Amino acid sequence: MYAIVDIAGQQFKVKQAQKLKVHRLEAEEGKHVELDNVLLISDGKTVNVGTPKVEGARIAVKVLSHGKGDKVLVFKKKRRKGYQKMNGHRQYLTELWVEAILGKGEKFDASKSTAPAKKEVKAAEPKVKKSAATKEAAPKKAAAKKAAPAKKAAPKKAAAKKAAPKKDDK
Repeated sequence: MYAIVDIAGQQFKVKQAQKLKVHRLEAEEGKHVELDNVLLISDGKTVNVGTPKVEGARIAVKVLSHGKGDKVLVFKKKRRKGYQKMNGHRQYLTELWVEAILGKGEKFDASKSTAPAKKEVKAAEPKVKKSAATKEAAPKKAAAKKAAPAKKAAPKKAAAKKAAPKKDDK
């Protein structure tokens, strides 16, 4: 089963249990939202096309996160005029999880959500200061390195050949 839905001015083909990145929506992360601008629904046997929308059809989604897309570089240049300009842009996006495609009169129970768990970002761990015990162990390690036998030296290379004397032409 799939549906074609209009989200923030763009049309997307959606299936149940699918991740989707769309232009930024005004909804909090973790909230469930129903999108009612469904243009087409297909269940594999029949296709229901709306005029312009399918009556009573909705898409239940969960907002996973808000973020930015990849950087898009815009470069303008006029040859032989000394003009060039470069701009960068990152689009604000919302990541959605499609929970269910609902027909007329159907309801979605948010407690039966199939959305993936939110990934927790770990902060960098602070550097641990050396304790007195590790400070005492450091000189012992240095002494052990000095006492270790020296490695064998690499064999000496043969001396370079001398250039032959030049002959005088008379």
